[in-house]
Amino acid sequence: MQFEEYVSYFKAIVENPENYEGYQDEEIFNYTKLNWSRMNRWLKKFEPNAETASFMNGIATKQHWILITEPWCGDAAHSVPMIYQMVKSNPLLVLDIQLRDSEPYTINQYLTNGGKSIPKLVILNEQGDDLAVWGPRPQGCTDLFVMMKGKGAEFNDIKEEIQKWYNQDKGVAIQEELVDILSR
Repeated sequence: MQFEEYVSYFKAIVENPENYEGYQDEEIFNYTKLNWSRMNRWLKKFEPNAETASFMNGIATKQHWILITEPWCGDAAHSVPMIYQMVKSNPLLVLDIQLRDSEPYTINQYLTNGGKSIPKLVILNEQGDDLAVWGPRPQGCTDLFVMMKGKGAEFNDIKEEIQKWYNQDKGVAIQEELVDILSR
C-alpha cells in the first residue's frame, strides 16, 4: 500500500479498533493510539537534513522501497514517517508499505535473529534484487535495547528509554544509516 493508504488504515484502527483483529486489547490499542500521535508529530516536525535530502534526490535509478511494519509497533511510529519524509521528493523512490502480519508475508524472508522484528526496510533495484536491508531500529537504539534487556530491565522501562533515545536523536541516526548503506 502507499504511505497515504497506510495512514488511512492506521487512522481507521484508532477510530474504530473493534473492526480490526488484535486491537480490542486495551493495552495494544492504547499503545497504538500513542504511536499514532508520535507518527503524526514526526510527520509535522521531521525534515531530512541537507546531506540526506541531496543524497536521496540524487538517486537516479528507480528503487522499490518495501517498508514492513504494523501500527502497534513503537519503533515504527518513529522510523516510518522519517523514511517517508526522506523518499517522498524523489519519484524514482517508490515506497510500498506492507503489513508484517498480512500477505505477502515478506517479513519471513528478512528475519532479525530469527524473529519478525519491525520496521524492516528492504530496498530493491529495478530488477528486484536487494540493494539494502535496514531495521528494525537504528544501531544506537538497538544497542540501548540489548544493553537494557541484558540487565533484566522491565519492558516498560525499556520502552521509555527507547522513546527518549528517539526524541534526543531526532532522526539523525536513521538518516546516516540509510545514506551509508545506499552508498556502498
